Amino acid sequence: MLRNREMVATKLQRIAEKARIESSCRFTSLFHLMNVDMLRECFRQLRKDAAAGIDKVTKKEYGLSLEKNLTALVEKLHRMSYIPLPVRRVYIPKPGSSKERPLGIPALEDKLVQAGLARILSAIYEQDFIDDSYGFRPGRGCHDALRALSQEVEGGGIHYIVDADIKGFFDNVDHEWLMKFLGHRIADKRVLRYVKRFLKAGIMEDGAVSASDKGTPQGGLCKALHNPPYAKLTIMQSKPLELPDFKHLYWIYFA
Repeated sequence: MLRNREMVATKLQRIAEKARIESSCRFTSLFHLMNVDMLRECFRQLRKDAAAGIDKVTKKEYGLSLEKNLTALVEKLHRMSYIPLPVRRVYIPKPGSSKERPLGIPALEDKLVQAGLARILSAIYEQDFIDDSYGFRPGRGCHDALRALSQEVEGGGIHYIVDADIKGFFDNVDHEWLMKFLGHRIADKRVLRYVKRFLKAGIMEDGAVSASDKGTPQGGLCKALHNPPYAKLTIMQSKPLELPDFKHLYWIYFA
């Protein structure tokens, strides 16, 4: 098992290195990485207590016949016959507000496929981010963003702090533009087709399924897959601005 993990990591590292060296490279062959070794590693990283989607399958139950289940899943994926299920929508309290935040809980196999695709795409887009980006990045989180902000403020020269947020980002992601953004780096049609299938999978709430014409559910692992293209081709690609009234402008991005 350890050797299989190392093989997955090595292949992802090769992709990352190519993406770093060739910043305009469009990757045409990625989907072959969606194999049993990749999905087994994604399964291993799933939380044991993660809530089940509309399939009502838990990690423990799926793991009872793990190799058989993963083999069947990979076969469906490569036949292009795998169809994602709608996510199960639940609501949780929103910190600092009386409002509730909607979360989308994918079915177990959808979690595995999304996680696998996210690992592949992250290997590419990680090379494009600048150091001031902290959202949905391996080994980075909100505490790192706050630490960077604290160091910059305490270092002096800061007179204004502006807190900006994209209102309802996950609810309003434009599917067409997202696919165009992905196309700048990804030319593997099978990867693009499955991303689109996840976007169109729909949402189940109170027993009824609604179509998803825009947006991507918060809580689904696919959010990590959707954010990098947006960030890279908009905010992340920007350079620090030189404004007449400011000697220095420093910004931190966290989604």
